[in-house]
Amino acid sequence: MNVLVLVGSLRAGSTNRTLAEAALAHLPEGSTATVFDRGAELPHYSEDLDVEGSVPAVAADLREATAAADAVIVVTPEYNGTLSSVVKNQIDWLSRPRGEAAIQDKPAIVMAASGSPYAAKWARQDAVRCLQVAGAAVVEDTFGLGASYEAFAEGKLVDADLDTELRGLVGRLVPVNA
Repeated sequence: MNVLVLVGSLRAGSTNRTLAEAALAHLPEGSTATVFDRGAELPHYSEDLDVEGSVPAVAADLREATAAADAVIVVTPEYNGTLSSVVKNQIDWLSRPRGEAAIQDKPAIVMAASGSPYAAKWARQDAVRCLQVAGAAVVEDTFGLGASYEAFAEGKLVDADLDTELRGLVGRLVPVNA
């Protein structure tokens, strides 16, 4: 299984990045994972830029990585009550061209880490909706982590129940893909 990870936080030391790494530890043995780290380089989606033969290289790379993946994990912080613009822009690029989009029918899960006790609930809901509209086969259950600054020790979730929940969600990518 080859998994592509889209992380919506650009901040060094991001708890969303740490959450992504914790999720990857739960992939089945033999799986590979690629974190697309070029979200900051990706221009805002525009049909003027999305012209066959002249798509920005970073957008073409994102589409190719998604097409090569068996599944996608989206990890987003919550900014002003919604998903990260970095993630939204990546999804916008992946939703085109309609009918041939790299994200079309691709199994996907959404998770988020937040310093607030609400665990980025709105960001997760918006990310699921956005992925659905883009054509992904999204698992509607999400994973939210509140008080994320205290939730990790050595890159792992401290709370065993939360780690079990995270493992369960990551495990749902396999049946969706099988």
